[in-house]
Amino acid sequence: SVITVIVSLGKMVTTRSARKAPRPTTEELPPTTRKSRAKKTASTKTEAAKKLEVSPPAVERKLLSSPSPARPTSTSTSNTGSAKKEIKAKSNGEVKKSASAAKRLKEEGFEYEFGGPIGALATTILLPIVTLLLTACASAGRVEPFFSSFVLGGSANADEPFLSRLLSNPVLFPGCQKDGFKTLLQCTACVLGWFLFQVVLERLLPCEIVEGAPLKGSKSGERLKYRINGHLAFWVTILVVFVGWPSWTEITLPGGSAARTIQFGRAPLGLLYDYHAELALSTILLCVVLSTYLYVRSRDPILLRADGGNSGSTVYDFFMGRELNPRWGSFDWKEFCELRPGLIGWALLNMAMVVKQQEKLGYVTGSMMLINAFQGLYVWDALYQERAILTTMDITTDGFGFMLVFGDLAWVPFTYSLQARYLVDHDPHLSAWALAAVLATNALGYCIFRGANGQKDAFRRNPDAPQVKHLKYLQTKRGTRLLTSGWWGAARKINYTGDWIMGLSWCMLCGFDSIVPYYYAIYFAILLVHRSIRDDGMCKAKYGEDWEEYKRLVPYRFVPGLF
Repeated sequence: SVITVIVSLGKMVTTRSARKAPRPTTEELPPTTRKSRAKKTASTKTEAAKKLEVSPPAVERKLLSSPSPARPTSTSTSNTGSAKKEIKAKSNGEVKKSASAAKRLKEEGFEYEFGGPIGALATTILLPIVTLLLTACASAGRVEPFFSSFVLGGSANADEPFLSRLLSNPVLFPGCQKDGFKTLLQCTACVLGWFLFQVVLERLLPCEIVEGAPLKGSKSGERLKYRINGHLAFWVTILVVFVGWPSWTEITLPGGSAARTIQFGRAPLGLLYDYHAELALSTILLCVVLSTYLYVRSRDPILLRADGGNSGSTVYDFFMGRELNPRWGSFDWKEFCELRPGLIGWALLNMAMVVKQQEKLGYVTGSMMLINAFQGLYVWDALYQERAILTTMDITTDGFGFMLVFGDLAWVPFTYSLQARYLVDHDPHLSAWALAAVLATNALGYCIFRGANGQKDAFRRNPDAPQVKHLKYLQTKRGTRLLTSGWWGAARKINYTGDWIMGLSWCMLCGFDSIVPYYYAIYFAILLVHRSIRDDGMCKAKYGEDWEEYKRLVPYRFVPGLF
């Protein structure tokens, strides 16, 4: 909520000083992630028409909807040769036109998101702080005056370096009390090892090569190619963590001599609970390093840049991301980080909390079992539908900067696992009836979310398919169809409603003794309302009078008959 207020104030200032420029778009897709971000891109069509093409809502981390099938190929190259040649050829022209483009940009103005450079800077600073404070609140089970504690650190010696005082804070970093820097280095090594392990799986496991959406600015419709094996990587990770973790053990041979041998078993998952905040801090630092590298490399004019991250402001472009598809050969940084380390890491953190609760209590509670089932299904389904992200705004439109890097690698695993972390020490021991009610709530949300997105995807793939041919729709002047019956006749953002209900059920598993576990439901409600307003404006620009007619046919936004 604090970040939302700061961003809103910043946006009020920047939008008054900048004239809006038209923006390019991708086809509207159902929201599928839980991350807070608002994204637009800018472009004009022809000077004669001067029509706005506005992008659809940014896709949430939830990827439960089925995508339109992409055409698989038998090669694993990152791009076709002709695409590379075309991009390189274009880059030469872009370099020559850079001065005039910069001048035109200055004259026309640039439509900033997140309150412009000031808002981007504030968000870049506040999000890591909020992440660390949430981990501390989940441990304490209540909201504490951590803000002053965070600034002052745990040491009374003001002459000590800030980082040293910060690590000595027993509330924020309980695992760093003996040797803070050594512990931080060990946690950083663990995070790097986890990242590299997922890279190895992505590179070596069998995969399907799938083409993404047409490249921005490619007249011949060239596409990048992606290795799709996240679902297999998920199960291999679970196998290694629970039965394939290597360890050296001394054994006694028949002759009486000792020998060391390697054995396999379960990884020491309890350490993820013990060093939860320290791992979060290490991940945040690595996000800063990676974002800095991506920004520096994006200075190369031959690289394809994202319109929304090419404002000319260092702070803003660092946050939004300047390069569209950063790659090392066939390794795509953005597509990899979108699902692998963070999303699988979230599931792993939840499993670690199960292990720790069993160690502490001697059993696992019903709330802990259900939170792992609900969120485990969420993660599994996202990885099973991995190819769905290839046509989302994250991949096709947004640059890969701090916003996505931090959201993918730090925000998702360490804040979305907050409920499981809370339950380790503050389980409400809900009754069987209460657990059944929460289960029914989650099932309701899942049915709405999955049903709405599945219906839209089925209609998009084949409007004459038996399961959707009965649906009514509004034929727009752009040639597309807007559903006015079924799920989408009930409310224009009915999938948002199901999405939020599922998130609420996660919070309900923690009882009602503390507001801390409900941070997600509160922030997500604010986010969805804000995005629905933003989506309405973009769709009005996209469809014109047809959108007003659509709103007349489907008057409710979230809840039929109410809202």
